[in-house]
Amino acid sequence: MKRVWVNGCFDLLHEGHLDFLKEAKTQGDFLIVGLNSDYSIKQNKGENRPIDNQETRKIKLLETGFVDEVLIFNTKSPIELIKKTKPDLIVKGHDQYIEPELANEFNFYKAGKQKDISTTKIIEERK
Repeated sequence: MKRVWVNGCFDLLHEGHLDFLKEAKTQGDFLIVGLNSDYSIKQNKGENRPIDNQETRKIKLLETGFVDEVLIFNTKSPIELIKKTKPDLIVKGHDQYIEPELANEFNFYKAGKQKDISTTKIIEERK
């Protein structure tokens, strides 16, 4: 069984996220999502985030039908969790950074460019 890893905040799960997750799932048999905790998102994106809490985000991801497991991490980066999980492939967005520390240990796949949708833009439009 080929295990595929993706990670992110997935706050306000939107069409861009879903397209990315669907593409990631096509790369293997079992899709693991490393999900930033509420604490980790606040550290990365500021006090007004996340919009949905980590349990709500986890449930929404599992309800997509193509995410098989969600692991919540409380650190700025999921490197240690990735090393512990040992996925066969890590899928990154077309513009996402690949950590050199992981590049030597794991195989990567760069997903295609998704629709120009972002949670930040959605939040701004709702104000």
